[in-house]
Amino acid sequence: MSDRQYLPAPEDPASHANPDDDRDGSLRYPDPKTGRHYTPLLIANYLCLFIGSVSATLLSKYYFIHRGSSRWVSTWVQSAGFPLLALPICLPYLLGYTERSPFSGFTWRLLALSVFVGLCLGVNNLLFSWGNSYLPVSTSSLLLSSQLVFNLILSIIIVKQKVTFSNLNCVVLLTLSSVLLALGSNHDRPEGLTRGKYFIGFFCTIGAGLLFALYLPVMEKIYRRVYCYAMVMEMQMVMEAAATALAMVGMASNGGFGEMRAEGERRFDRGPRLYAITLVFNVVTWQLCFMGTAGMIFLTSGLTGGICMTALMAINVISGVVVYGDDFGGVKIISTLLCSWGFCSYVYGLYQKMRLERAAEERKRSGTTEDDGMEITPMVVPPNDNV
Repeated sequence: MSDRQYLPAPEDPASHANPDDDRDGSLRYPDPKTGRHYTPLLIANYLCLFIGSVSATLLSKYYFIHRGSSRWVSTWVQSAGFPLLALPICLPYLLGYTERSPFSGFTWRLLALSVFVGLCLGVNNLLFSWGNSYLPVSTSSLLLSSQLVFNLILSIIIVKQKVTFSNLNCVVLLTLSSVLLALGSNHDRPEGLTRGKYFIGFFCTIGAGLLFALYLPVMEKIYRRVYCYAMVMEMQMVMEAAATALAMVGMASNGGFGEMRAEGERRFDRGPRLYAITLVFNVVTWQLCFMGTAGMIFLTSGLTGGICMTALMAINVISGVVVYGDDFGGVKIISTLLCSWGFCSYVYGLYQKMRLERAAEERKRSGTTEDDGMEITPMVVPPNDNV
């Protein structure tokens, strides 16, 4: 957990966007990026994002390969695993790693924001499912890759993200990598796709990409009012619960539950047992993916979260080659290399930035002057016996 979690919660965390700026000195929360638990927590969240994204992609493909086709089921599994977040929320308190009890300091304002964002996330999941059910993987990947460009633009507007060579270079390379990846997979167009369905899938996928591009910087701005990692998971749990409620209302009103039963018993060609196992693991892996995304936004930035998710597209391609025997031609090789190059350059730039910030923090703690960065030592002049 972040070092900030070991401090008592203020009466209204939402009213202290930056507690370090309090003039009376009564509230002092250390920067999470300088705490001793920051790096392990960052690695743990990226592993959750990595495992969740790759596994969810493979399981979703397995679902559709074996004649699964329900849009409502695809929407529901993306958020239904929210009870699993009780583990990172409650376990540190039960094990004595923190004195902060779960949901203490969780204000009505944060609750309202979490519910609203969760409903928007549910709409995003539905749009993604509709687009994924109509469009081929190549077209869907091409359209979703545009979210990274939108993410950079919206981050500049909403959270005043600084444009550096590192992040601009990464965005360009990852977008180019996604475009090449989509163009290299243009043979997977589904049969019987009408023009009307194509346009429905097109606009649904564009909408999903724009919503997710907006979600990342908005959550970064909200997380600036959150003072510990546990509160991030609490907000995530509320958001996923709201998204699940929206999906269940849609399923109940459109026969989604009956469609799930019929699909498992008759249409899914691997039998009801494997159908249930596929859904359960889809639920778990999607939750890992969103949990890792939330942690990455809180610990770094919304742009970094979007870059990490886009960079995983290359890993998804390689995993498809390994697990399902997909073709891996020259275009996909070039796309993977561009993706790896862009992501590694961004990680190196991020590392250099963190090292400079920590060096500045150490200089500040050591009591050096702000003018020239050098410590002033008094000079003692020996007495002159000739005077």
